[in-house]
Amino acid sequence: ARPSAVKLIRQAALHSDAEKREMLEQRFQREAKATAQLRSPNTVELYDFGITDDGDFYYVMEYLNGVDLQSLVRQYGPLPPARAGYLLAQACASLGEAHQAGLVHRDSKPDNLFACQLGTQYDFLKLLDFGIVGSTAAADQTDASKGWIKGTPSSISPEAARGEQATFESDIYSLGCVAYWLLTGRHVFEAKSIMAMLLKHVSEEPKPASEIRPDVPTQLDQLVLQCLAKNPADRPSNALDLAETMAS
Repeated sequence: ARPSAVKLIRQAALHSDAEKREMLEQRFQREAKATAQLRSPNTVELYDFGITDDGDFYYVMEYLNGVDLQSLVRQYGPLPPARAGYLLAQACASLGEAHQAGLVHRDSKPDNLFACQLGTQYDFLKLLDFGIVGSTAAADQTDASKGWIKGTPSSISPEAARGEQATFESDIYSLGCVAYWLLTGRHVFEAKSIMAMLLKHVSEEPKPASEIRPDVPTQLDQLVLQCLAKNPADRPSNALDLAETMAS
């Protein structure tokens, strides 16, 4: 009775080992149920989920009219700082509710942030894909690899790049990477291989966005660098507080 988007994760793309597949199914059910409880208007609404007779995982979600932030910047260039801050504050609102529910997104990246028209509102941001099943796409600098990392190389936190457990602060780091993309049209780090990029996230300090784009306001510039701190304890710890700071 309403437009929907259906996402299928084919059985062929899932692990062939029976025990590991059962673990995937359990995680899928657990995290999908948790995600379905989220009520932030900035989180994509999950209508239904399950496993088909063929063994495919599926989600039924609200259909969105708009564009993801990766495509937006690629097509039109970096955003005005005020617009970037407006979109990022909405992403923080979504993450804040998820964190309160004990959920770590694990893959906050421009592709998973969607600017859409909702009713009469424009630039209404929706956070997609709560990292329920790892991607099996071919690995490159903007796609999650098949390997041990959980996340996307261009926006992965240092601790996740080391193979450690992702935390709420890991989501904040990834959001800092999104902010950098929106403001500069560049990733925080560029590298010729995934491993080289992971090493940069772990050990190399990022350049301020203002070095690439001088009109980035000083407060916003510093806030993005705080989100990109190597030590999780040095990053903003509360996404809802960060939403207020970003909005201001």
